Amino acid sequence: MRLTAATLLAATALVTTSAMANIDLARKSNCLACHTVDRKLVGPAYQEVARKYAGDKAAEARLADKIKKGGVGVWGKVPMPPNSTVKDEDIKTLVRWILGGAK
Repeated sequence: MRLTAATLLAATALVTTSAMANIDLARKSNCLACHTVDRKLVGPAYQEVARKYAGDKAAEARLADKIKKGGVGVWGKVPMPPNSTVKDEDIKTLVRWILGGAK
């Protein structure tokens, strides 16, 4: 019983740390200048993005490309600038976090 509780506690701490790391990564990458987790700012809320692409198997690659190269038209007329200075590994982490509901 103790081992199960300890394992659960460790897993919870890991998930919580991972989620915090991703919001921190979004902050560090300047994503939060235009996006928030749960409401539209300049760009869509991350939770809205997750809902739009739920079940889309190509979403991860498409969103990573969109973050890297920028784009316009999917969420309105305001363009998303390219984020070419953000590492590919960080972009993948951010996309997975966003598609997971940014929790």
